[in-house]
Amino acid sequence: MADQLNPQHRSVLMRKVKAKNTRPEMTVRSTAHRLGYRYRLHVKGLPGSPDLVFPSRRKVIFVHGCFWHRHAGCRRASTPSTNVEFWNAKFQRNVARDRQKEVLLKSAGWGVLTIWECEAHDTVRIAQVISEFLQSAKTAGIKQNVSL
Repeated sequence: MADQLNPQHRSVLMRKVKAKNTRPEMTVRSTAHRLGYRYRLHVKGLPGSPDLVFPSRRKVIFVHGCFWHRHAGCRRASTPSTNVEFWNAKFQRNVARDRQKEVLLKSAGWGVLTIWECEAHDTVRIAQVISEFLQSAKTAGIKQNVSL
């Protein structure tokens, strides 16, 4: 399917995509807060500036958008039909950067949890996953993915 917008309108639309304080991130943040956990936001001193940082537990949570971070098997991880080479290269860089952030965090002794945009709507399940992740023994260097 060809793009319905001309390049100028598409550019305006893409500039509106937020990197912080997205709806899925806000859902995860409010769920963690409701559970009694306190955290820091987007700590720049850590690789990738994780969305939620729990310093005393040495754990971080990333809330990834399915489209931008290529959630495997998710319908939201579609590829635009125009300028496919550009998008594929961009997505590959994003995924590689995500992997590198995880490696750096794990090697520094941090536990990493990734919650995907499409999974954030199930607040009961997210609450369970966050509780299990944060209450587990200090499992530094372990990457956990939420799969509902």
